[in-house]
Amino acid sequence: MTDNLLQRSVTTSVARNLANTTKTSPRMMSITPRWLLSLLPWVQVDGGTYRVNRTKIELPRAERIGIEVSEGGVSFAPESLKSVPVFSGLPDAIVSGMANGFRREEVSLGNNVISEGEDRSKFFVIAQGQVEVLSKGVHGSNLRIALLTEGEYFGEMDLVLDRPSDVTVRTITPCVLLTLSRRDLDTVLSGLSGLRAEFQKAIDQHQELQSTVNRYGERNIDLVSGFAENVEIPETFVDYSATPREYSLSSVQTVVRVHTRVSDLYNGPYDQLEEQMRLTIEGIRERQEWELINSPRFGLIHSVDPSMRISTRYGAPTPDDLDDLLALVWKKPAFFLAHPKAIAAFERECTWRGVPPVTMNLFGTPVISWRGIPLVPCDKLEVKSRYQSNQWYGTTRIILVRTGESDQGVVGLHQAGIPGEITPSLSARLMGLDSLGVASYLLTLYFSCAVLTDDALGILENVEVGYYHDYENKKSKIK
Repeated sequence: MTDNLLQRSVTTSVARNLANTTKTSPRMMSITPRWLLSLLPWVQVDGGTYRVNRTKIELPRAERIGIEVSEGGVSFAPESLKSVPVFSGLPDAIVSGMANGFRREEVSLGNNVISEGEDRSKFFVIAQGQVEVLSKGVHGSNLRIALLTEGEYFGEMDLVLDRPSDVTVRTITPCVLLTLSRRDLDTVLSGLSGLRAEFQKAIDQHQELQSTVNRYGERNIDLVSGFAENVEIPETFVDYSATPREYSLSSVQTVVRVHTRVSDLYNGPYDQLEEQMRLTIEGIRERQEWELINSPRFGLIHSVDPSMRISTRYGAPTPDDLDDLLALVWKKPAFFLAHPKAIAAFERECTWRGVPPVTMNLFGTPVISWRGIPLVPCDKLEVKSRYQSNQWYGTTRIILVRTGESDQGVVGLHQAGIPGEITPSLSARLMGLDSLGVASYLLTLYFSCAVLTDDALGILENVEVGYYHDYENKKSKIK
């Protein structure tokens, strides 16, 4: 018996050709919530440039020394020594001689590089690894006061002043250190005729200036207070930076091309041009958020001051690490920004300690918070891995942000009201038709980001996202 004789009605597969289907608009997996764009307050920049006026910094703060790794070993550019505040006023000849006097030392895990109360008279630059800086508390126990990593340094004041060290420095990973002892420094200065006095003069000027500025490097405002009579009132003024930073609006552009035949004949139930525009704008917004975080010119990662960068203690992000970050950005912190894997790693550490973080509502979505500050997930904070096959495990960063002009925080910059605007600072313009009947539309988004003061932005570095705890009951068997 044939199949035709068995068929008693029209099949569903054939009948479907006569029926309409229910369709969705085109979907795209690369679309993310882009909460950063919603959380940043946006400032109108009419002139295309935003200038951040600040008070004058009399004493520059410490910056990291750029370490260069090559087949011959590790080194740094001589001029980078001027990023050390006490050496910032030295002549180039002395700086170059000092750079040539550094020696390489390898120190294993758990060794004291400097012990409190001892006079090592040596300057250390960390080329590889991490060290912890300890100091005796009032109760006699060692307290960790700092954690230093590659490019940071210690012992510079012990090198130039004849005094015992007031801290203990211990390696917490195997380290490669570049060191300059006082004996090596004396050898360098002896070979530079007439410059020993210049060296001492620069050190004295630094110490004198240090006594006249606050902890931010700004000159102190002279004031008098109290009830004493016949006290001369001091005179003072606040100086401004002669070269304030300016932010010019950046742009993201692309050209959308749609054939007129498509837009004329196939616009139901969805408008083809509208869908092409919508999906392209989603891509533009994704790129905007990436630029706000990673751009070398204005991105948050590259805008963090060296003094506002800290490292994790053990790799995985712990509650202690986030507390340290809150201690840096303590003036009205608005939100943490972290990769979803970093947030998951933090939750694992909280579970391990028995302190589950509180969940709060953000734009209708539950997110976890720490100390009342939301941890906002963002995949634009990239995870760096040694293994190209798996980019989901490695190290990343967690950012803490204060926002708003009134709070001297971080603000987004845009210019609303531009020609052809379809949303604030985003325009679409018809460029014309070519001989094949293809219409071209230019999409342009103008934006930037400004950090108004250095303490508005802090970052936790070396965040390991792939560490898991082994619980005691994992080997238990269900009987």
